[in-house]
Amino acid sequence: MTEFAIDRNQISGTIPLSIFNISSLQLLRLHHNHLYGNLPKDIGNLTKLNELDISVNNLTGKTCVRIISCGLPREIGKIYQLEVLQLYSNSFTGFIPLELFNMSNLIDVDLSENSLSGSLPTNLGHGLSVLQTFYLHTNYLTGTIPDSITNCSKLRILQLALNQFTGFVPHFLGNLRHLEYITLAVNYLRTESTSSELSFITSLTNCRSLRVLAIGDNPLGGILPASIGNFSTSLQNRKFKQPCETFFIHERVVCQNNFFGPIPECLGNITSLRDLSLESNMLTSSIPSSIWRLRDLMYLDFSSNSLIGFLPPEIGNLLKTILINLSMNQFSESIPSTIENLISLNALSLAHNLLEGFIPDSVGRMISLISIDLSYNSLSGSIPKSFEKLQYLDYLNVSFNALRGEIPTGGPFVNFTIESFKGNDELCGIPRFNVPLCHHNVFKHRSRMKKMRLTLFIASGIVALILLLSLAFISVRYKRKHKAINGIDGLVPALPERISYYELLQATEHFSETNLIGMGGFGSVYKAVRRDGRISAVKVFNSLSEAACISFVVECEVLRNIRHRNLTKVISSCSNEDFKALVLEYMPNGNLKKWVYSHNYCLDLMQRLNIMIDVACALEYLHHGYSILIVHCDLKPSNVLLDEEMVAHVSDFGIAKLLGEGESTMHTNTLATMGYIAPEYGLEGLVSTRCDVYSYGVMCCAESSGDRIDMKEVLTELQKIKCRFSRRD
Repeated sequence: MTEFAIDRNQISGTIPLSIFNISSLQLLRLHHNHLYGNLPKDIGNLTKLNELDISVNNLTGKTCVRIISCGLPREIGKIYQLEVLQLYSNSFTGFIPLELFNMSNLIDVDLSENSLSGSLPTNLGHGLSVLQTFYLHTNYLTGTIPDSITNCSKLRILQLALNQFTGFVPHFLGNLRHLEYITLAVNYLRTESTSSELSFITSLTNCRSLRVLAIGDNPLGGILPASIGNFSTSLQNRKFKQPCETFFIHERVVCQNNFFGPIPECLGNITSLRDLSLESNMLTSSIPSSIWRLRDLMYLDFSSNSLIGFLPPEIGNLLKTILINLSMNQFSESIPSTIENLISLNALSLAHNLLEGFIPDSVGRMISLISIDLSYNSLSGSIPKSFEKLQYLDYLNVSFNALRGEIPTGGPFVNFTIESFKGNDELCGIPRFNVPLCHHNVFKHRSRMKKMRLTLFIASGIVALILLLSLAFISVRYKRKHKAINGIDGLVPALPERISYYELLQATEHFSETNLIGMGGFGSVYKAVRRDGRISAVKVFNSLSEAACISFVVECEVLRNIRHRNLTKVISSCSNEDFKALVLEYMPNGNLKKWVYSHNYCLDLMQRLNIMIDVACALEYLHHGYSILIVHCDLKPSNVLLDEEMVAHVSDFGIAKLLGEGESTMHTNTLATMGYIAPEYGLEGLVSTRCDVYSYGVMCCAESSGDRIDMKEVLTELQKIKCRFSRRD
């Protein structure tokens, strides 16, 4: 026997010692199981082993002499032919055996997410000349990063984040010319001198393949060098304060890097930059004009610094940016009217600055805005009435300025309170805002009260009758309307919740079949009951399928920003090389297919009509309500989920297509489900919004088949829907 592989929740207990008697074994793979106990020293008997993977288990260390905890046996160094060592996500403790660093054939090593301690040997790189990936993050390792690591000349990935490393950030890392991914975040690393430029960043410009650099949460200090602009255009995620992780999930840390001095002008030369976060430092001077040329930038956060100057008209060039946070600085002058060009912007914070002048009326044309914070400035004039058109606006704060005039009452203002406007003594409006009545409304108010008393007396009998007849209908529709008002899920600045693989493992009872909700072409969905009692759905993608991995990436890309009450809400994600999952909002009433095609379930006419209205509104948002046109491509009853109130949510964006500006069609080789697919899609691979509309029409027919439903009545009701879906498509 040359291979022994049992994975994915199939075995539990300790590792059988008999396995270590198979001297011819070349591959031992026991990952994602329920193994516990020690890794026996008999592992050294497997001298012909090429790959050892026992990751994601509950293996622990043992107690050695002098009560020193040692989790990994020294005998592992006898496996001279070992190329792949995967021991991540266990509970190993103690030092890493020195013998491991002399295993000259090792290519991939992953010891992350354990409780390993001690320091790295000074001769670390002398025996690992072919090493390409080295994962040590999330342990308790101490000491300095040895300079001998430069002998690992083929190293591509180096992850040392979330440890207790001390000393200087090594400038010699720039000698590793093949580096693609470096994480040093959340340690105690510092620079050689807080009064000079960060020389290690200059050295890393030699790494032409570098894609990710994460050095956040270290007491670095120093000045960002001009050489930062020499990075390859492949470097997309540069977070000097936040460590980068899976796609759109990252952890917010509270410590500062202590960078000071100006922001380098050359940052604007990195055209591939998507996320530029330099918050909570001591940066001074104004924002370089080159920053406004980053037309693909999505996140810009310079908050909590000492930046000065004004916001130039060129800020309107950031057409793809969805978050701008410039709060807690010293920006002055007025807000430029060109800000209206930021039609993709979800969140804008200019709070705690020195801004003056009027709030531009053009802000009311920023249709994607969910959050605006302009508090603690010196803004004057009135609150623009155009804000009433911002249908997704969920948070507004203009408090502590010098605003005056009437507070608008329409649109999103029905949900705001005095907390949004306090500290502006000359504002007036309706009593609900706890501000004085506007002067021009005082006499109107008195006259209106007299007429109202007479009208109420005459109409009270009629109203009472109408209320009795309508009470049942209103009680049902009120809940749906309440959810519609709160259809946008949360504020964009709030970061997604972090959920570990272990928590998912426990919540799904090790992904047991009893919690299996459904299966699809790309993976399975499980019900997860988390420790705090909340119930979620976990969509686990088949990591062995390239198509499933692509589907995971597509879903992350689509769902990372879109928010609508009729779309499935993403709570978090969990991903590594062997496991990819999305944590979604749980839908207790399952999917529409169950209700339409099963004899055990039944929908009345109003339920069917409401479901199709929900789906129509979801498609209207995907096609017209978001800055990028999104085609679902696989709309069918099994991808329409129903919550506890039978509100429909469109799900599964695994083969969705994002059309760029000016695009209305796209060719693809990926086919959707037969029976719901449009002819031009199935025959020519031509994708457009018409494909979704065709699938929607088929669903309408499926909803009505086999039932005595007056389709004229349905069409009449659909024409009353206050969404633009039917008019646009």
